[in-house]
Amino acid sequence: MLPLIAETPDWLLINKPSGIGMHTEDQQPGLVVMAAEQFQHPLWPVHRLDKVTSGLLLLAKHAEAAAMLGQQFESHAIQKYYLAQSTSKPVKKQGWVKGDMEKSRNGSWKLTRGMKNPAITRFVSRYDTEHQRRQFLLIPKTGKTHQLRVALKSLGSPIEGDARYKGEISDRTYLHAAGLVFDWKGQRQQFSAAPESGQHWNHWPEEWLTTPWQLQG
Repeated sequence: MLPLIAETPDWLLINKPSGIGMHTEDQQPGLVVMAAEQFQHPLWPVHRLDKVTSGLLLLAKHAEAAAMLGQQFESHAIQKYYLAQSTSKPVKKQGWVKGDMEKSRNGSWKLTRGMKNPAITRFVSRYDTEHQRRQFLLIPKTGKTHQLRVALKSLGSPIEGDARYKGEISDRTYLHAAGLVFDWKGQRQQFSAAPESGQHWNHWPEEWLTTPWQLQG
């Protein structure tokens, strides 16, 4: 069962599990098909999460809502907040990661010094001394493929479990979409959800899990 976070006549919000792709592949049903069957309603994806990423995913319930929400995502009017962790020390503890992204080998991407159409991510971090992991709150300002995974690799802190970008082997890729903020029909919508799988999610700051939008300056 896909965990339901919120539902209106126009859209529903789920907490996507890690390991489920957006679309059907190799005869395995994708998330959109699974959600449509579970909630007994046609659904339109308006944004996406990588297969390895868990967290808040918004699905429209009709074409008009899909167009309106899709436009908000394209214009970056919808703000997203992610949690990630790494076993490696970053070259800086907070700030920005900016740069153009280029295709690399085997479906991977890399960050370059170009700024023609840059991927932009703001981040803060803290060190969990007990579990010896660097924890990140990531606030993407653009929506490039693999943007956050590449950003942390560029900082010298590939995400734990992210084999594609040289993260330490673990039980999952430790990237989770924890917060989502957007406007709908004149009402401010703010949602948060903690990850539901992973042996090493430990001792996150409460405000990162519940009100990450309050940390944005």
